[in-house]
Amino acid sequence: MNTTTQTIPQITPSRRRLPSELTILLVLVGISLTFEILGWILQGQSFLANTQRLAIMILQVSVIGIIAIGVTQVIISDGIDLSSGSIVGATAMISMSLAQASSFPRALYPGLTDLPVVAPVAAGLLVGVACGAINGFLIAYSRIPPFIATLGMMVTARGFAKWYTKGQPISFPTDSFAAIGKGLAPVLIFLAVAAVMHVVLRYTRYGKFTYAIGANRQAARVSGINVERHTVKVYAVAGLLSALAGIVVASRGLTAQAGMGTGYELDAIAMAVIGGVSLSGGRGSIPGTMIGMVIFGVIISGFTFLRLDAYYQEMLKGVIIVAAVVADVYRQRKRVKS
Repeated sequence: MNTTTQTIPQITPSRRRLPSELTILLVLVGISLTFEILGWILQGQSFLANTQRLAIMILQVSVIGIIAIGVTQVIISDGIDLSSGSIVGATAMISMSLAQASSFPRALYPGLTDLPVVAPVAAGLLVGVACGAINGFLIAYSRIPPFIATLGMMVTARGFAKWYTKGQPISFPTDSFAAIGKGLAPVLIFLAVAAVMHVVLRYTRYGKFTYAIGANRQAARVSGINVERHTVKVYAVAGLLSALAGIVVASRGLTAQAGMGTGYELDAIAMAVIGGVSLSGGRGSIPGTMIGMVIFGVIISGFTFLRLDAYYQEMLKGVIIVAAVVADVYRQRKRVKS
């Protein structure tokens, strides 16, 4: 047995100098208190006391949070994924087309009877895995930079979503499919995904390989890790989670449109980076991304609470993404100096 294969993959997040989740949590508290103070000064009402607003915020960011979990492990492996939003749109169209109730006029497959919910869900997930695996294959074996490969998939998947129904929306799902996005189901799905991926990244060989590749790709290769094969797996998992988000968002809205998921990839990356995931790879955690998701949601909800116009919100969202990247660069330089 190759002994080096057993020693190098022991690189785990607990042995790396990760940003403290407690520090990120304190940032969340500070931002929340800031909006609370501004709320009383500008609006004469409390931001935090409105539990309905906070519940809506958590529900909204949970779908993107599912994508952010997949993006987290991609970034940890020193990659990037710009295709997740488009995969959401393509998956939503495919799964909804198979989940249409036969009691309503079908946009596609008019002679098809109601399928069990597992059929549209499985079809959507398979599409997501296929898109992610193609990303990983191009990056691993064709040596195409992740930015270019996933950018190409972003355009292709969005074009497929538009072509699939010639740009027409699809609605009227079966009750069993609609139940996937009803009530707090999206939040529960997100929590389950986060719990599973936390265990996978922290305690399994898959997670150790992911951190090892992100920390030093060449050293991981020398240690016996099949870097190319593992890269394909990482992007396939990211595609799977993007597809799951697409199914949830289509079920929740009871309709699917080709434009669904636009901009989700940038929001997911922002959540991960805000949560302490390093864009240089090798550092980050699922709990950190979860806190980053809540921070992102609180900021957007706070802007709406303060009645900031939507176009200002978009501009400030861009500032948040850039600020998160600058903070990551600063953390890296500080570690190098220490």
